[in-house]
Amino acid sequence: MDWQPDEQGLQQVLQLLKDSQSPNTATQRIVQDKLKQLNQFPDFNNYLIFVLTRLKSEDEPTRSLSGLILKNNVKAHYQSFPPPVADFIKQECLNNIGDASSLIRATIGILITTIASKGELQMWPELLPQLCNLLNSEDYNTCEGAFGALQKICEDSSELLDSDALNRPLNIMIPKFLQFFKHCSPKIRSHAIACVNQFIMDRAQALMDNIDTFIEHLFALAVDDDPEVRKNVCRALVMLLEVRIDRLIPHMHSIIQYMLQRTQDHDENVALEACEFWLTLAEQPICKEVLASHLVQLIPILVNGMKYSEIDIILLKGDVEEDEAVPDSEQDIKPRFHKSRTVTLTHEAERPDGSEDAEDDDDDDALSDWNLRKCSAAALDVLANVFREELLPHLLPLLKGLLFHPEWVVKESGILVLGAIAEGCMQGMVPYLPELIPHLIQCLSDKKALVRSIACWTLSRYAHWVVSQPPDMHLKPLMTELLKRILDGNKRVQEAACSAFATLEEEACTELVPYLSYILDTLVFAFGKYQHKNLLILYDAIGTLADSVGHHLNQPEYIQKLMPPLIQKWNELKDEDKDLFPLLECLSSVATALQSGFLPYCEPVYQRCVTLVQKTLAQAMMYTQHPEQYEAPDKDFMIVALDLLSGLAEGLGGHVEQLVARSNIMTLLFQCMQDSMPEVRQSSFALLGDLTKACFIHVKPCIAEFMPILGTNLNPEFISVCNNATWAIGEICMQMGAEMQPYVQMVLSNLVEIINRPNTPKTLLENTAITIGRLGYVCPQEVAPMLQQFIRPWCTSLRNIRDNEEKDSAFRGICMMIGVNPGGVVQDFIFFCDAVASWVSPKDDLRDMFYKILHGFKDQVGEENWQQFSEQFPPLLKERLAAFYGVFVCVIVGGCAGECAASRSHCALVEGG
Repeated sequence: MDWQPDEQGLQQVLQLLKDSQSPNTATQRIVQDKLKQLNQFPDFNNYLIFVLTRLKSEDEPTRSLSGLILKNNVKAHYQSFPPPVADFIKQECLNNIGDASSLIRATIGILITTIASKGELQMWPELLPQLCNLLNSEDYNTCEGAFGALQKICEDSSELLDSDALNRPLNIMIPKFLQFFKHCSPKIRSHAIACVNQFIMDRAQALMDNIDTFIEHLFALAVDDDPEVRKNVCRALVMLLEVRIDRLIPHMHSIIQYMLQRTQDHDENVALEACEFWLTLAEQPICKEVLASHLVQLIPILVNGMKYSEIDIILLKGDVEEDEAVPDSEQDIKPRFHKSRTVTLTHEAERPDGSEDAEDDDDDDALSDWNLRKCSAAALDVLANVFREELLPHLLPLLKGLLFHPEWVVKESGILVLGAIAEGCMQGMVPYLPELIPHLIQCLSDKKALVRSIACWTLSRYAHWVVSQPPDMHLKPLMTELLKRILDGNKRVQEAACSAFATLEEEACTELVPYLSYILDTLVFAFGKYQHKNLLILYDAIGTLADSVGHHLNQPEYIQKLMPPLIQKWNELKDEDKDLFPLLECLSSVATALQSGFLPYCEPVYQRCVTLVQKTLAQAMMYTQHPEQYEAPDKDFMIVALDLLSGLAEGLGGHVEQLVARSNIMTLLFQCMQDSMPEVRQSSFALLGDLTKACFIHVKPCIAEFMPILGTNLNPEFISVCNNATWAIGEICMQMGAEMQPYVQMVLSNLVEIINRPNTPKTLLENTAITIGRLGYVCPQEVAPMLQQFIRPWCTSLRNIRDNEEKDSAFRGICMMIGVNPGGVVQDFIFFCDAVASWVSPKDDLRDMFYKILHGFKDQVGEENWQQFSEQFPPLLKERLAAFYGVFVCVIVGGCAGECAASRSHCALVEGG
C-alpha cells in the first residue's frame, strides 16, 4: 500500500515551508526550531518528498524548497532513515524525474545524487539502469530530467563509476551518452557532452576505448548554435589536450583555428572556456612548434580580451573614484593563512610569496571569479614565457596604440598587457623600458582609479629592472609616486600600491635606506587612513620593509615613528581576532630587524605570545577530551605566536634570556613539538633553534626530553618540519659540545638516510649536511665510522653555499672525522677536494686543516698515483687547489708566468712555483 500523508500533518508542513520563505529573522528562528522537532519523526521526510513530487497544486518554489530541506536531511542523517522511508523517497525520485517543471526536475536530480553519494550507489542497483533507460523516453522532460540526474552523479561519483565495485557501468554508459551528441535538443546534447567530460581527466578506460568516436562527435558539434554545447565542446578539447594530446595532434591546425574563433565567441562563457586552451597548450612541449605560425592571429585576440567588459566596470564600481571613507564589508576580506617559519641556511624565515606571480593581483575581489580578462592575461603571461622575445613583433605595434589611447579602458588594458609579458619578455623589453617606465609612473596619477591601480601592479613586475638602474633614474621617482598612491583616496589603488611597494622593497633592499624616514612617514600615516582590508596589506608592506633593510631600521628616529601605531593596534586587538596573524608576522620581521631597538616593547609582546600558545594548547586538550562540548581551536594563533617568539629570540639574542626565565615557554614548547599538526611542529623547532642560540641555559635542562622528539621528526615526508628539526639539532650540537655523545645514535642514521635520498630539496640537503658536520665536530669518534656512507652527497650539498659560520663548523667537523677515519674518504676524495675549493676565504686554522689533509693524502698515495688521480680534476679545480694549498706542480696549471688563475701572492704555496 502506497504511503499517504495525514491531511493535518501535510498542512503543518506546508505552513512551515511558507514561513521559511519569510525574510523575518524571528520567524526564521521559529522555523529552525520546528524543523528540529519534526526531524524526530521519521516519516517527516515522506511529507517532504510528497510535497516535492505529488503536490502539483503548490507553487514551484515551495515544492523545490521541500526537496532542498529533504536533501539536507539526507546529507545529515540518511543512515538513520527507516528502510520504508528511504525506499519511498527513492521510488518517488525515479517516478517523477520527468516532472513538467525544470526547477523540480533539477531538485529531484540533486536529491538523487545526494542519496547516491551517501554510499548508496552500491545499495541502489536499479538507479543507473533505470536512469539510462529513461534516456530513451519519447517524453522530452523525462529524458532531460534523467540526463540532469546522471550528469550530477557523474560529477559526484566519477571514480566509483569506473570501478569494479559497480561492475564498471561506464562500459555501457559512455557509448550510450555518445549516441545523444546528435540529439535534436541542445539541452540534451549539452548534458551528454558534460557527462562524458567528467571522465577525461581520469582517463577512464571506457572512454579511452571510445576516444576516436568521442573526438569525431566533438568535431561534428564544433559549430553548434547553442552556447552551452559550444562551451562543453571547448572544455572537452582543453582536457583532451592535457591527457590525450596524441589524438589531437593530427588535427591541431584545425583545432587552433577553431579555438581562435571561439576565444572571440559573443558568449563570454564560451570565450572563457576556449581561452583556457591557450593556457593548457603553453604547458605542452609541442606548443612552440604548433602555435608559432598562429601568433599573428592569437596575440591581438588575447590583448582584446584583456579589456574590462562593461559588466566588470559596473561590478568594480569603476566610476567611483574616492571610497576610502567607506568601511569594508566582512566578506570583502579573504581569510588569511599564516605560512609557518622555515629555517634556510642564512636563517631567514621564508616569507609567503609576494604579488609577483599572482596574475589576479591586478584585479579586485569582486571579480575574483575567473573571467575572460584574467584568463587572457594569464595566457599571454605563460605564452611570453614560452616564446620569449619572439612574441614582441606581434605585440609591440599593438602596445603603442593601447598605452597612449584616449579611452581609459583601452589604455588600462595596454598597461595590463605590459605587466603580463614582464617575466617572459623582460630581455626584449629592456631597450624600451627607459621610455616606458616614466610613462607608467605618469599613469600612477591618472584620473581613473582603475588605471592607477593597474599601473602599480605593472610597475611592480618591472621592479627588478628599475632597481638595477642608477637610483635617481627610476627608483626615486617610482618610490615617490608609489608612496603617494599608498595614500590614494581609492581603496583599490591603496591596495595595489601597498602590494607593489612590498615587491619594490624586496628588490631594492638596502637601496631604500636613504629614504627610510619618508617611507615610514607615509606608511604610518596610512595607519590612520586605511579601512580594515588594506590595513592587513599595510602590515605586510611594513614587515617586508623590515626584512629588506634589516638593522638599518634600528635608529631611535625610525623606532619612534613606527612602533607606537603598531603597539596601539596590538593593544586594540583581542586574542581571538584573526587580524593578529598579519600583525604578528609584521612584528616578527620588525623585532628581527630592530634587534636591541625592540627591547622597550618586548615584554608585553613576549607575554602575549606565550599566552596565545597556552590558550590554544588548553583549548586543544579540552576538545580532545570532550569533542562534543568544545570546538577545535584555530592553531594558526599558536603558530604565529611561536614564529613571533622566534623573531624576538633572533632579534634580541641574549636579551631574551630574562623573558624566558620568567615564563613557562619550555614546558609549552615540549607540548608544541609533539602536536599532531605539522605546521605547529615546524614552528616549534624553529623556535627551539633560536632559543638554543639565544639562551641555551634554559634549553639545556630539557635536552634529554627534546632529543628523542627531534629524532622522530627527521622524516622527509614533512619537508619543512624535518628541515627545522635538522637545523635545531645542529644548533644544539654547537652548544652541547662533547655532551652530545649520548644522543648521536638517536639522530645520525636518519640524517644519513635523508642526505642520500634522491630528490631531497636543496634547503633540506644543506641543513642536513651542516648538522652531520656539526655532530662530527663535537663527537668525531661516534660519527666518523659512517663517513663513507655520506661523504659524497655531503660534499656536493655544501659546495654551492657561501662562506659562513654554519659552513665553517660543518667543515671543521668533516676534517676531524677524516682524522679519525681517513679510509672513509678515499673513494670520494675528488668530491672532498671540490668542496674544499668552494671556500673563498676560510679562517687560517681551517685552511691549515685542509692543507694537512690534502698533503697527507698526496704523500700517502705517492707522486705517481697522485699524478694519475689528479688527471680527473677539471682545470679550474686544479688551479684553485694549486693556488691555495700547493698540491700541484705549477706546470699543471700552465706556470705562474701568465695563465695561472691564482694571483702571485699565493705562489709561495705552490710547489716548484
